[in-house]
Amino acid sequence: MEAAGKEEISVEDEAVDKNIFKDCSKIAFYRRQKQQLSRRATYQASLDSATTGKDSTKFRIINETTKVPLLVEVYGIEGNIFRLKINEETPLKPRYEVPDVLTSKPSTVRLISCAGDADSLVLADGKGDLKCHITANPFKIDLVSEEEVVMSINSLGQLYFEHLQIPLKQRATKENKEDTSVDASQEDQEDLGLWEEKFGKFVDVKVNGPASIGLDFSLHGFEHLYGIPQHAESHQLKNTSDGDAYRLYNLDVYGYKIHDKMGIYGSVPYLLAHKPGRTLGIFWLNASETLVEINTEPAVKYTLTQMGPVAAKQKVRCRTDVHWMSESGIIDVFLLTGPTPSDVFGQYSYLTVSGSSPRSGRRGI
Repeated sequence: MEAAGKEEISVEDEAVDKNIFKDCSKIAFYRRQKQQLSRRATYQASLDSATTGKDSTKFRIINETTKVPLLVEVYGIEGNIFRLKINEETPLKPRYEVPDVLTSKPSTVRLISCAGDADSLVLADGKGDLKCHITANPFKIDLVSEEEVVMSINSLGQLYFEHLQIPLKQRATKENKEDTSVDASQEDQEDLGLWEEKFGKFVDVKVNGPASIGLDFSLHGFEHLYGIPQHAESHQLKNTSDGDAYRLYNLDVYGYKIHDKMGIYGSVPYLLAHKPGRTLGIFWLNASETLVEINTEPAVKYTLTQMGPVAAKQKVRCRTDVHWMSESGIIDVFLLTGPTPSDVFGQYSYLTVSGSSPRSGRRGI
C-alpha cells in the first residue's frame, strides 16, 4: 500500500494524446477574432432605409472601418421565436447555409414596426408581448419581454464578419505589382491562417480566404447555462474567462480528456439559460467549427443614493455574456424566448423535429 501511494498513475494521461487536439491558441480564426476585436471596430445600422415585408424586416449595417455592408434580416416565427440572419449583401459567391436541420420552413409572424427613426427601430409580434429594440449606432438589438430586457445582441460590440476574397493567384494577374506585394506580405502571416492553416501533417487551404463570423449575446439576470453538447464536463456550463472556450467540432476519438471543454462526438449548437420565472434558448445554426465563450458578471452594486423598489430589484440582477465564433458560413440564430423550460423545448423541437408544434413540442398525430 505504501509503494502504491508513492506511484501516481493517471488513466487520463495514458488514454489521451494531447498533441492531436487543438486548443484555442492553435485555432486561427479564434486568434484573428481576438486580435481584431481588441481594436473595437463598430457597426452602424441604416435604419432609415429598413423595409418590413411579410416574412421579415431587412436593413443594412456597415463596418466603420472596412465600409463593407452586411444585410440583416429579423424574422418573427410562430411560437415566440425570433430569427436573426446576417450575411454579406453582395458576397463573392454564396456563403454556406446549413440545409436539412430545419424540418420545414418555419411559419413566420409579421413583425409590426411600433416606433422608429434613423436612430432606433422597435419591432413587435402580433400580441405585443415580445419586442425587438434595434439601436443604429452602435448596432445593437435588445429583446424585450413585458417591458424587461432579457437579452441583448452585440451590446459588447463583438459582431465579426470576414468577407470572401478573390484567390491570391487570380488577384495577382489583375492587379499591379504594388498590390501584389501587399498581398504577399499578408500571405506570409501564417500565424493568422488567412489563406492556409496547418495543424500537424494536415493543411487546410482556404480558396477565398478567411470567412469566420462571431456575435455576442448578453443574458440579463441569468447565471445558469446548459447545453452546447458534447463535452466531458459538468452539466452546468462554466465560465471560460480563465481557460479555453467550449469547442463544437465533431470528433470520433478513442480517448479524450475529462473535465475539459474540448469537443467530442456530436456537436449541437443549442444553449439554454435558466432563472426563476424564465428560460431562454439560443440555437446557433452553423455546422462549421464553433467556439463558445461564457462569462458571468456578478450582480451590480448600486450606491445608497438609489432607493426604492426599482433599485432593490436591479441590485440582484446579474448578467451572463455568451460569445459565439464559427469558422465559416453566415450568422443564422434562433432566439427561443420560452418563457418556461417546456416552451423552450417545444420551440426547439418545432424547428428540428418533424411534425412538432411550436407550443408543446409534441409530435402531431
